[in-house]
Amino acid sequence: MAIKTNKGISMDGKRTMTMGEFKQWLKKFDDDKDGHISKEELRSVIYEIGGRFGRWKSWRGMQSADADGSGFIGEKNMTNFVDFADKYLGVRILHV
Repeated sequence: MAIKTNKGISMDGKRTMTMGEFKQWLKKFDDDKDGHISKEELRSVIYEIGGRFGRWKSWRGMQSADADGSGFIGEKNMTNFVDFADKYLGVRILHV
């Protein structure tokens, strides 16, 4: 588990969030308010955090998280998406 500092950044430089905070943060990128994150919405997430290679990372995120091939990341894909967020988005989910 990452050690959380008082600024929400772990010792390894990743943003730290609880699962609830992470889901709430993702909701602001759900433009059509359907409860799912599309590849285009994921690209917005990547650019919001200052990420590079948005097209590739959004494609990779869908490949990693979208286990059922629906083209969207929803509640049932969240575990896979957490792994992607840790590796590519610099977001560490704290399990408290």
